Amino acid sequence: MVRTDKFHKWLPLVILTVAGFTFNTSELIPIGLLSDIAADFGVTEAHAGLLITIYAWVVALLSLPLTLYFSRVNFRTLMLWIVGIFLVSHIGSILSQGFWTLMASRIGVACAHSIFWSIAPPMAVAVTPGKDRSTALSAMVAGGGIALVAGLPLGRVLGLIAGWRVTFAALGILAALIFIGLYRTLPSLPQSDASESRKDILKDVLRSRPLLIIYLITAVIVTGHYTGYSYIEPFMYRIARMPEQAITLTLCLFGIAGLFGSYIMSRYFRKYPRRIIMCACFGLPIIMILLLPASWVHPGLLAILCILWGLAITIYNIAFQNEIIVFAPENSAVAMSIYSGIFNLGIGSGAFVGGIVCEHGAMENIGYIGGSIALCAAIYALFRLIPRIKI
Repeated sequence: MVRTDKFHKWLPLVILTVAGFTFNTSELIPIGLLSDIAADFGVTEAHAGLLITIYAWVVALLSLPLTLYFSRVNFRTLMLWIVGIFLVSHIGSILSQGFWTLMASRIGVACAHSIFWSIAPPMAVAVTPGKDRSTALSAMVAGGGIALVAGLPLGRVLGLIAGWRVTFAALGILAALIFIGLYRTLPSLPQSDASESRKDILKDVLRSRPLLIIYLITAVIVTGHYTGYSYIEPFMYRIARMPEQAITLTLCLFGIAGLFGSYIMSRYFRKYPRRIIMCACFGLPIIMILLLPASWVHPGLLAILCILWGLAITIYNIAFQNEIIVFAPENSAVAMSIYSGIFNLGIGSGAFVGGIVCEHGAMENIGYIGGSIALCAAIYALFRLIPRIKI
């Protein structure tokens, strides 16, 4: 009986974590199926990459306005609407008959995504027994990491075997199960920011210099990251000459490394926050700059770099989400919505830059270009952010 009670207490966090896995898998799945989608619609891979770019830019554009607009809506009600829209939009993806109808359905998913990651972290903290922030955030990011471990590779395999529509159908089924689970287990969660005006909430967040520094670093470093990562599948296939099975395995290892990153954060971040953040910030550009040289030496070396890459980006994401909640404890939903919007601005910008590089026949240089962009953010973080990190 005691064990059952404990299970029910943790169940809302578990379902939110699964929801995080599903949303992240949906966002990332075009990366693993980019060549397949491009071939199906008779477009180039760079053109198909617009699915990543426009999706991310919609999230970036709508995250803050929608979060502010719904700032007085109970978290439970809002989350159920978000998952419902996500489900309907995936049905549209399955039924799409052309590239732009697929794009329209993906924009619907992006609208749901734009609010989900704004409210999911503070919701996770609220439903976690004892409101343990580090446990809740690690669980949510672990859900995103599992999207890389299982969601992206399995979705890619399923898409290659049965077609990319089947992958989107599987995500729709999972969304339906999440909706039922949240409806039955999620308690009423009034938003703590509801007593303040939307204008005052936004002002409070934007007055925080540490938050502004975090936002700027995120915009640049994520742009660099996705300049390379958005086209890593065709890079491994065309430049490194890796077989399909090796590419799928490498993407899986990327995600497994992300889970290990979650463990490192939960175990060591409180002791060494500055060292860990700097390792992540500088590790990302160094790894990307080494992608092409590694592909010359051996595909196995490229796979090792991808493992380290997954480790670095996961640590970066958890660390910066933690700092946002530390610097904006009373307005965490709005502060997180800005972070989510800027993160997705970086995703879209990176995919766009990477697409330009690929269109000009220089796919082998995506690591150099992405790494150079991220290195600028790392240097800025060294002098402007690290001294402000609270130990």
